[in-house]
Amino acid sequence: MTDESIDVAPRRRPVQARSRERVNTILSHAAIIFHEAGVDAASMSAIARQSGMSLASLYRYFPNKAAIVHAIAEQQVDKMERALRERLQELSLIDAVDVLIDQFYVFYRDEPAYSAIWSGVEAMPELRDLDLRELYSNARDLDEKLREEYPQMPEDRRWTASLLLPRSAGTILRLAVTLPEAQAHQLVEELKCMARAYVRELVS
Repeated sequence: MTDESIDVAPRRRPVQARSRERVNTILSHAAIIFHEAGVDAASMSAIARQSGMSLASLYRYFPNKAAIVHAIAEQQVDKMERALRERLQELSLIDAVDVLIDQFYVFYRDEPAYSAIWSGVEAMPELRDLDLRELYSNARDLDEKLREEYPQMPEDRRWTASLLLPRSAGTILRLAVTLPEAQAHQLVEELKCMARAYVRELVS
């Protein structure tokens, strides 16, 4: 979809409310197009048309389709990071396992364009960087939660577990959303069993 040389930074950082609304309109319509047609088949012309603006106006905000993909992915990552922090504050880690896995599965399944965008993560260096940013952000939150609840746990094992849990769960959930509903549900339930068993062994 892109290469190392493509600029994915938006051309304009919206400051005024009207500009922010314009950007949100672009991203919401682009997400629908990506969801329905796929990222590769979508065009800047189609995004501009669906957003009710001229192509020239669209280019004033985003230099290319990759920048729009990246902006949508950033929004999705921010939503997931906030959800993780909120749940970890509300629940113990063991109690949070099922809730978080269910919550993220629904997000991966229902968020417009999520699968269309992240299925190409390896083809876009900027998405790989964003994916790693999300992983390490989640890992830091989990590491802090483990340190609070189980201060006796060795630091190196705690950090390894904090990386392992979100990465393995995320990989399986991304697979689940590509499967028929019954099979996906079964996979998610098995993931919860596996995660609960690992967390119990980890803190025993």
